[in-house]
Amino acid sequence: MTSGGDAPGMNAAIRAVVRTCAFHGIACSGVYRGYEGMIEADFINLDARSVKGIINKGGTFLKSARSKEFRTKEGRIKAYNSLKAANIDALVCIGGDGTFTGALIFNQEFNFPVIGIPGTIDNDIFGTSHTLGYDTTLNTVVDVIDKIRDTASSHNRLFFVEVMGRDVGHIALNVGVGAGAEEILIPEEDLGLDRLLESLTRSKESGKSSSIVVVAEGDKIGKNVFELKDYVEEHLPEYEVRVSVLGHMQRGGSPSCFDRVLASRMGVKAVESLLEGKSNLMVGLSSDKIQLTPLEKAIKGQSKINKELIRVSDIMTT
Repeated sequence: MTSGGDAPGMNAAIRAVVRTCAFHGIACSGVYRGYEGMIEADFINLDARSVKGIINKGGTFLKSARSKEFRTKEGRIKAYNSLKAANIDALVCIGGDGTFTGALIFNQEFNFPVIGIPGTIDNDIFGTSHTLGYDTTLNTVVDVIDKIRDTASSHNRLFFVEVMGRDVGHIALNVGVGAGAEEILIPEEDLGLDRLLESLTRSKESGKSSSIVVVAEGDKIGKNVFELKDYVEEHLPEYEVRVSVLGHMQRGGSPSCFDRVLASRMGVKAVESLLEGKSNLMVGLSSDKIQLTPLEKAIKGQSKINKELIRVSDIMTT
């Protein structure tokens, strides 16, 4: 099942789970619409041929949905009864924090085996260097910023480009460095309005006729990116400022080769971990090795921003 926000690579992970089951001679079912579909017994039997032609597709063909009912004990009892009636005896849950929290509670209440696969573009899950969809999103955003820079250069404009990242700045930091942004604003580093103005002033004085500032949506400098625009225009009237909020376009698109391979590796490990009698674990990537992290740790731990990359960014924006 897939749950929470969709991410490129989820279909590749579903495919890997189904085909690993087929390889080991295990029956496999898909759950439509996450926990909501589990409550309603919205299941489909899947075999190796059911998942042909989806490795290159973004989103999730099993659909995703939020489920208020699953947050109640009564809802979880319904879900458990639905699974048992369908002879389903283990779950592979693809998603993020909310998905794993639901899986952990479900396991604790019913002793039902669960394994998690991290699928979220924000890359904000502890226990893995990369979540599914993160690499694809970086490539998508860098491509868009490259196009925005063409316009910025043509019209001598300053662009604030807002990217996803409510609590973490992984996307903003990486695409900012990759796209050669003049400044990067992330929740982990409080740049401050004065330093932002100083940086933009230096850029202008050094002869730069246009600038790109990448802003994570969770950055705390201003209430929002439009307030930042107004502040800069007020204090640096020589700049013509524009805002681009990339929004949900960052989530879509065909997954990168990296995400397809990662999803395949994670899917195989998830099924084989269940076969070994393991449960309450998340499959993750560390130093290019697939490893397991307790679900509780994955939920409560915090992914750390790359300090070395922040230093690289500071040097590159000189």
